[in-house]
Amino acid sequence: MLRITVETENGERHVRPSAAELTALVRRIGGDGDRFLVLQRIPDLPDVFAQVWHDSGAAYTVEHREGAAHLRAHLDDPQAAAAALAGWARREPGWDAGPCWWSLDTAPAPEVPPLDLLAADLHALEQRVREVLAGGYATRAELAELAEDYLVTAESRPVSRAQAAALADRLWRERVAEQAHWHGETDPERLTRAFTALEAAGVTARENFTCCRTCGHAEIGDEAAPGSRGFVYFHTQSTDSAAAGHGLALYYGGFDGSAATTEAVGREVAAALRAAGLTTDWDGDPGRAIDVTPLDWRRRLVG
Repeated sequence: MLRITVETENGERHVRPSAAELTALVRRIGGDGDRFLVLQRIPDLPDVFAQVWHDSGAAYTVEHREGAAHLRAHLDDPQAAAAALAGWARREPGWDAGPCWWSLDTAPAPEVPPLDLLAADLHALEQRVREVLAGGYATRAELAELAEDYLVTAESRPVSRAQAAALADRLWRERVAEQAHWHGETDPERLTRAFTALEAAGVTARENFTCCRTCGHAEIGDEAAPGSRGFVYFHTQSTDSAAAGHGLALYYGGFDGSAATTEAVGREVAAALRAAGLTTDWDGDPGRAIDVTPLDWRRRLVG
């Protein structure tokens, strides 16, 4: 798997695709509404990306940027474009030796004025952004949107879009530096491993899904693959709780609505969690959530 995310013009998002999957995406682009891909490394960092544009009958325009260095090349075929992008993703020595690159003029970013906030408001804003960062699911763009809107009232918008982006990027970089010292598989990665196994076994499994249990139960059916027997998920409030050190509540059930299926799915979920190395607190009651505790919530950022 490549340590990148790929976003398409038509709104798809591919996380850690294989080189073959990246090649297929490059070969696909060229039609209306599906003419470019944007690649970001994991974890995403400001002003670091690669992208490719292709319109029917035209060459493949490949660009990559890191800081102020922004380069472009035209390549004749999708295989060459995909190979360059895969090399960029892997950081292979000499990956950029083949294409003829030229530098694009990058205007310096305008200076962002400092935030003019009361100390209490600034503390509350930074604390909330850090809470969402600790959850580990937000992108830099989502964090910037949160920062821009958090202190809005009917009378004022004290944080501009540029200020919000600067704040989000600063705190994002801090979290990336912090996670560089983490080693080995973390508990959220064990959880993802358990959810992946459950999905493969016919249980629809979703992380950080909807805002609350009411919405989760109402919407989880729309996520089910054909033949799925049941579901398990946790919502964003559960994520906040886990990131704050209070454990994680999982909600589950059977799509046929019976207590027997719900209990069976619950036992399957608990077994998958234990197999992944996690501890559960659940007595088999189908009316009770499965609590994953103790839990060391260190989810690595993607972006």
